[in-house]
Parts: sequence; C-alpha cells; structure tokens
Amino acid sequence: MDLSGMNVAVIGLGASGIAAARLAAEKGGDVYVSDSRTDDAVAARRAKLGDGTHVELGGHDVDRMVDADLVVASPGISPDAPVLRELAERGVCWISEPEFACRFFSGALIGITGTNGKTTTTLLVDHFLRASGIRSAAGGNVGGGLAPAASDLARLDDPPDWIVLEMSSFQLARVETFQPDIGVVTNLSPDHLDRYDSVDSYYADKARLFDNATEESLWVLPAGDEEVERLAAGARGRRYTFGEGAGSSAFVADGELILRFEGEIEPLLPRSDLPLLGAHNVANALTAALTARLAGAAPGGITAGLGSARALPHRLELVSDHAGVLWINDSKATNVAATSSALTSLDRPVVLLLGGKDKGEDFGQLAGAVRSHVRVVIGYGEAGPRATRELSAALGVDVEAATDVCDPSTTTPSLRLVEGSLEDVMACALFVAEPGNAVLLSPACSSFDMYESYEHRGRHFTRLAQAVA
Repeated sequence: MDLSGMNVAVIGLGASGIAAARLAAEKGGDVYVSDSRTDDAVAARRAKLGDGTHVELGGHDVDRMVDADLVVASPGISPDAPVLRELAERGVCWISEPEFACRFFSGALIGITGTNGKTTTTLLVDHFLRASGIRSAAGGNVGGGLAPAASDLARLDDPPDWIVLEMSSFQLARVETFQPDIGVVTNLSPDHLDRYDSVDSYYADKARLFDNATEESLWVLPAGDEEVERLAAGARGRRYTFGEGAGSSAFVADGELILRFEGEIEPLLPRSDLPLLGAHNVANALTAALTARLAGAAPGGITAGLGSARALPHRLELVSDHAGVLWINDSKATNVAATSSALTSLDRPVVLLLGGKDKGEDFGQLAGAVRSHVRVVIGYGEAGPRATRELSAALGVDVEAATDVCDPSTTTPSLRLVEGSLEDVMACALFVAEPGNAVLLSPACSSFDMYESYEHRGRHFTRLAQAVA
C-alpha cells in the first residue's frame, strides 16, 4: 500500500501512535499526529518522529482530521474522548493501529484475543515457531517492552513468514479488513466495565475477530466455553479446540500435554516438566502449541519450546522465596477472572493483595476461590474498601484490623483493609504470612490509582518482596 499524496492523521502519541506515524511517513504519507497531553514524557516521544511529521501537543486539529484520507486512533483513547465524539458527529471514521499496520503485512497472520492469557499465548506461539525454525515475529497489544507495536512489524526490512499479534478489544473495535489466517480466543469473562457500558458491548468488540472469516480461516477456541461459541457462531472456517479432555485437539491426559493433529496423537511434554507456574498456564501452553502446530511448527520444536518457556514479568512471576514464604508478582491480573485463575492455580495457602483502581466488577465473585485457597485477603487502594466489603458479605466474615494476628487453626479466610502505600500493604502481608504460604499480588484491578501501569506496580512489589529477603 502506497500512501504517497495521502494525508494521515494519528491520534495519540503512545507507542502505537508513534509506530503508526513512522509507518505512514515511510510509506509516503503526509502525517499529522496529535495528543491532548503536554507532559515531559509525551514531549520526549515527540522527538522520536522525524522533522517531516507535524506533531501537535495539548489539543487536536479536528478540521485537519476531517480532511485526512486516513485517521488512526491509539487504543488508549476512550471512545468518549471529545476528539473522537466530534469526529463521529462529523461523519469521520477511524481505524485502529493494528488495522492500519495489517494493510502492509506480506506474511501470514495469527490474531490472538481473549480476556486473559493473551500476552503469554502470543509470545509462546512465537517462541514455538522459532524453535521449529520458522521465521516469526510477535507484537501488537503485548506492551511492557516485550514486543513491538504492529506498525513496527510492518516496517521490518526482512518480513517474517508469520506475524503473531495480540489484539485487545479496543483494537478490534476499529478493524475493517483485519483477517487472520489463524484466529485465537483464549477465554472470555467480564472486563473493562469502566470503559464499556455492558459486558455484551465488550464481547461484541471481541467478536470482530471473526468479521472477515473465510472458508480457509482456522480458529483455535476453548472447548466448552459457551460465550466463545456464541461469539464464533456462523463464522466460516475450520475450528480446533483446546482443553476439556481428549475430545479436544490439545489436552492433558495421564499428566502429559498432548496434541491431536490430523488424526494422530502427538505427546509433547509431561505437565510436571512445564516451567510455567499455574494451571492457567497449562491452558496457555496448550493453546499456543495447537496454534503453532497449525502454522507448521514441528512437534519436536514445540516440545523444545515448552521446555524452555519462562514466566513473563508480572504474570504469576515468583520474585522471592524467603523463610518458607513465596512472594509472587501477578500484577497483570487486572480483572476478577484473572485473579480467580491465579488463586486456583496455586497449591499452598495464599495471602492475597487485592485492590487498585476500581473497574466496576463484582468482587463477590471471588468468594469461592478465596474460600478454597486464601488465608488472608488484604484490600488496598481505591477499590480496597469495596473489595473487602463485598467479600465480607459473600463470605460472611468481618473485616479485621490490619495488625490482628490470624488464627492459624481456622479455615475461614481473614479480611484486612490497609489504607496507605504498598509499603504498608507489604508490612501487613509480612506480619500475617506463615511458612508454607504464598503472598500473591493479584489485584483484580488496574493500577492507575497509585501507579502509571501494571508494570510499574509489579516492579515496586518485586523490589519490596526482594527487600524482605
């Protein structure tokens, strides 16, 4: 696609906005980039763009966007943002950054979405393909410096055979031609209710993964997930499932991860040899193994990749082991479903650190996992009071003083509320944790009440946990 003579407007000067602007300029476009912010971090990003790109900070020239041939909006910009509302009122459509990037891809495409496990699955697929000698590159919504934006992949001098993209609901909301050769849904559960007016509207954006399906499309879906089945209903192409026993194409049997491919059983790796912590990572590994196999990876390469896989930062990451207590950083768990999955993945009593910026989910849904796996819940941050209050009602227990000593003989979870910094939270955790416990930062909330990102929160937790040792 040649953009010579075309005007391209990019809204937002984050990582994806910078990548889109660079790609548009390289392809000959006349590029205008705007961001409502003026802070030092945004100003520094401005320097990453060439002199030929016009950058405006502190506002948006909507008239210029109306006249543009293409408008690309960063995923972090809310649909309710004034600039997008005005564009919509003036009949201007915009696309997401991955949609823009995909128009320049030459290789085959894997698109991965879902509520939880997207990043781990995306990077595992890329890892398995590379282990099989297949030229691959991962990117998209991965973030955290782990992989580039989609538009950066479109700028590679030597394009890979396969591009593996993580796609958020915000990115899928504005696709038009996006058409993965292999599409993956890891799972679905309510999330981002601070941005969506209903769960159905969130799921509807996820469903756009299937918009351009053809008879040649391949889909990797969780077995027995009714919500995912509803989303994929009517989509053309062949479907493969993971989990739920031997009826799937990827499953665990007799303690071993197994693929069923083209009618053949392919044992991969004993579950006990998988280096990743937690039952949900078994599901991620199965998903990635099946996806990579469909893309041409050899069973031997997948097995080698499974054996060499390592936990990603902030995703059930063991950061300290001191005096019989494990300190685990799961800061990426920004919704209730992710925290519930983390709890049920651990085989020791948990001291759970729960809180952050409130996203509007029902914390009472955690009651079952808390009752079965948690000794103490420590609520903190903006959402802490509501989290402990809803768990108190669901569990039928009172919220105790943060410094009360727990009765180790009781099987009833204890609830605490700490009003203060993460240092205060960690002091409480150190006070109540016993040998054989795991102190788990799995907040079920975003980080923006106290931190700039979940990575920032996770790094702070990690430093404090390592200081304990």
